[in-house]
Amino acid sequence: MAAISSQSYSPAEETEIQQWLTTSDRLKSSPSDASILGSLNTHLSTRTTLLGTKPSKADVSLYETLAPVVAKWSPEQRSGQEGHPHIVRHLDFVQNSPVFGLDVKDADKVHVDPEEVLYVKPPVDAKAEKERLKKEKAAAAAAAGGAATATLADRTKGAAEAVKDAAVQAKDAVVAAVGAGGEQKPKKEKKEKQPKPQKAPAVAAAPTPALIDLRVGHILKAIQHPDADSLYVSTIAMGDKEATDDYIEYEGQICRTVCSGLNGLVPLEEMQGRKVVVVANLKPVKMRGIKSCAMVLAASPKLKEGEVDDHKGPVELASPPADSKAGERVYFEGWEGEPEGVLNPKKKVWETFQPGFTTTDNLEVAFNAGDVKETGKTGVGKLVTKSGGIVTVKSLKGATVR
Repeated sequence: MAAISSQSYSPAEETEIQQWLTTSDRLKSSPSDASILGSLNTHLSTRTTLLGTKPSKADVSLYETLAPVVAKWSPEQRSGQEGHPHIVRHLDFVQNSPVFGLDVKDADKVHVDPEEVLYVKPPVDAKAEKERLKKEKAAAAAAAGGAATATLADRTKGAAEAVKDAAVQAKDAVVAAVGAGGEQKPKKEKKEKQPKPQKAPAVAAAPTPALIDLRVGHILKAIQHPDADSLYVSTIAMGDKEATDDYIEYEGQICRTVCSGLNGLVPLEEMQGRKVVVVANLKPVKMRGIKSCAMVLAASPKLKEGEVDDHKGPVELASPPADSKAGERVYFEGWEGEPEGVLNPKKKVWETFQPGFTTTDNLEVAFNAGDVKETGKTGVGKLVTKSGGIVTVKSLKGATVR
């Protein structure tokens, strides 16, 4: 898609641009006009830009008019059943695409969460809809015919009496049959074959570190791995509700067994009774005979280009506030969302986003979106607990966290 500056427009397109500029002016004086917003949303439902695929100054004008309004919309107004999702999508496209020539700072952009979709309109089955209309038409015709028959029957008193007598005779015949032990079976009506319900199309999830289930973990005990000098085996409570084959009950809490390559890097006494941050939705793996059902996050210096990791440290555990609760959700600011149940190893979600896990000059654990090209964004979001606490490290700045 070429930039606006290199576009040429036909007379019809110029006219349409002027019409949209007029619409933009009307929205400036009445930004909540339901009629205008509804028409605009419907128009954009099948178009990338107001002209279809060609950018114009009309797109920019509508963005400048609606951006401060949409920024205050509730989730229901944005993507609910009566919302305007196509307007939101259009604004997000205009503010992020270079073809419109805007230079909107991240802080000034309308925040759009692609995962916050409250309603997806189910697709219409054209064949079923045609069949439904056909049945409605047939039913209306039958009703009209019945009414005409009744009118003819009422034209003469004699005809009406004949109908009445026939009905009485039919009723007497039924009573007689029942009295004689007979049983009248109603004729089964052939059921109409109903069209199969159509599933709403799945909404593709945008790449986000929120897919990783980060939680506060409480280490209740930690020991050295009996068969691996570099591993600790920790028993960690992390908010699970039921014991399974992978989880155990310890000191009245449901816990997971977690193997960590921290022996020789973090003193064993520092592992006892402390709060940590865990990755809770990695697929469990056996480590020297013991199944590990999560991972403890820790920071270590970033390797320079060409440098090989000698695993000598230093290493510092990522620490949530001491008063945070086991199982409390932890997420990067600006990247809120629901994590997947268990990460599919083939999709490499952890491997994709982990390079963005870092520490700041203020010793805060954070996510640097600029280090992960799949996000398509920049900016740094601190790692925080749901209650508002910040996850930190002791002394390592600009470190990698994994």
